[in-house]
Amino acid sequence: MTAAAETTSAQPVAESARARAPRSSSNSPSRSAGSASSKEKQMPPTFVHISEQPFTVQNWYKHINWLNVTLIIFIPVIGCSAAVFTPLQPKTAVLAFIYYALTGLGITAGYHRLWSHRAYSARLPLRILLAAFAGGAVEGSIRWWSAGHRVHHRFTDTDKDPYSVRKGLLYSHIGWMVFLHNPKKSGRVDITDLNADPVVRWQHKNYILVLSVMGFLFPMAIAGLGWGDWKGGLVWAGVVRLTVVHHATFCVNSLAHWLGDQPFDDRRSPRDHFLTAIVTFGEGYHNFHHEFPSDYRNAIKWYQYDPTKWLIWFLKQLGLAYDLKTFSQNAIEQGLVQQRQKKLDKWRARLNWGVPLEQLPVMEFEEYQEQAKTRALVLIAGVVHDVTHFIDQHPGGKALIQSGIGKDATAVFNGGVYDHSNAAHNLLATMRVGVIRGGMEVEVWKMAQRENKESTIKSDSNNANIVRAGAQATRMQAPVQGAGAA
Repeated sequence: MTAAAETTSAQPVAESARARAPRSSSNSPSRSAGSASSKEKQMPPTFVHISEQPFTVQNWYKHINWLNVTLIIFIPVIGCSAAVFTPLQPKTAVLAFIYYALTGLGITAGYHRLWSHRAYSARLPLRILLAAFAGGAVEGSIRWWSAGHRVHHRFTDTDKDPYSVRKGLLYSHIGWMVFLHNPKKSGRVDITDLNADPVVRWQHKNYILVLSVMGFLFPMAIAGLGWGDWKGGLVWAGVVRLTVVHHATFCVNSLAHWLGDQPFDDRRSPRDHFLTAIVTFGEGYHNFHHEFPSDYRNAIKWYQYDPTKWLIWFLKQLGLAYDLKTFSQNAIEQGLVQQRQKKLDKWRARLNWGVPLEQLPVMEFEEYQEQAKTRALVLIAGVVHDVTHFIDQHPGGKALIQSGIGKDATAVFNGGVYDHSNAAHNLLATMRVGVIRGGMEVEVWKMAQRENKESTIKSDSNNANIVRAGAQATRMQAPVQGAGAA
C-alpha cells in the first residue's frame, strides 16, 4: 500500500550540490580567463537531489523524511512504551479493536479499492466516512496514497515503483518511507478523477487536521467521555492501534510480494497467501489483484478470507455502494490455465521424453535389420528403439521382447499380445535411435513440421513437443488385432 504521511522532498543545500566549472590555467590569455569567469558567473547553480548524494556523517540527516519517521517510528515507539505503564481497561480494549478494524478497512475499502482502483462507486456519505476513518490510519491523504499506489501498479518491481520489493523486504515494508526520494525519478499516473472528487480535495487540503483528530483525539475522546479512560484511549486506541494498522497494511507492500503462490502470473513479484490475507483485511490474494486490479474482490473463492470484499458487498445492500466491478469468470480462468500451462511447460522441460522424432536419423529397413544383429533394436510404428539394456527388466519376460528384435513389432506392442500402458509408451520413447524411411506417418509428421503445416505434433511455450497421454508416436489409434490361431 503506501506511506505514513504526505511530505515534500527537502532540497539539499547549494554548497553540497553545486557543480563547479574548471578554472582556467595560469598561462591562459587574460581575455580568455575573463571570458571563462564571466560564463561561470552566468551559469545557473546545478543541484543534485539529496537522494542522489552519498551518505556522510555531515549529511545523513538530510536523507531522512523526518515527518514520516515521526509518524511511523517515533510516535509508535513512545506510545508503545507508554502502554507498559497504562492499564488496559476492557472497554478500551474493545474500542481499540473496533477502531483498528474501521481504520484498516478505511484503507482497504476506501483508499485502495475505491479511490486507487475505482473497483466500485460510493455515495457521498460513504465517501466521507471512508475518508475520515482511513485518515485515522495516518497513512497519508487519499490523493497522495492513491497516486502512489497507481504508480506501484504501473511500474511494479521497477526503479519507478515507490516500494519495490526488489530493493529488499524491509525496504518495501517501511524503508521507502524513511528516506527522501527524488520526485523527478518517480513514475507518473493520471489522477484527474481524484482531483475532481470534492471529498478527496478537502481531505488533502486539511490532512493534518484529519490526522490529528481521527488518529488520536477521536479515540481518546470516546474512551475519556465514555468511561473516563482518557490516557488509555490515547495510548491503546490511538497509538498502539495505529501501530498495528500501519504494519498490517504495510505487509501488502512487503509480505504480499514475498510469501505465497503465483497462480495467475509469475513475471512479477505479487503473490497469494492466506496468512497475508488475514493480516491485511483480505488484501493477501495479491497475485490475483495485480492481474485484475479493478475487481472489487481480492479473494474469489467463497472460503477465502476477504473482509473488505464482504464489507463492500454489504454496503451495496444498504445502497451506499454501487457499480461493483468484477472480471468475467472466463478471463480469470484463462489466466489460471495459462499460468498452469507455463508451470507444466517448465516441469515438462525437466523430463526426458526421448529424442524428438524430427531429430532422429532416417535409416532404410534393411539397414535396421542389419544393425539389429549386433544390438537389440525393435521397430514400432516406424520408430527404431534400442532395448538392449531393458531386456532383462521387461515385465513380460525376455522371450517376448526378444521375439521382436529386427522385426516390426507394432502390432505386438499395440494389443496384438498386450496393449501397453502410457507409462510403457513413454519409457519406450526414451529408447529412440532412428526412424525408418517411409515408416508409417513419421515422415509425414516431420515434413509437416518443417513446412509449418497443421500437424499432430504440438509445441509448448518452450517450443518443446507436447506428448499427451494416449497420443505417443508408438501408440496406434486402434489396437491392432493379432492373427488367429491356425
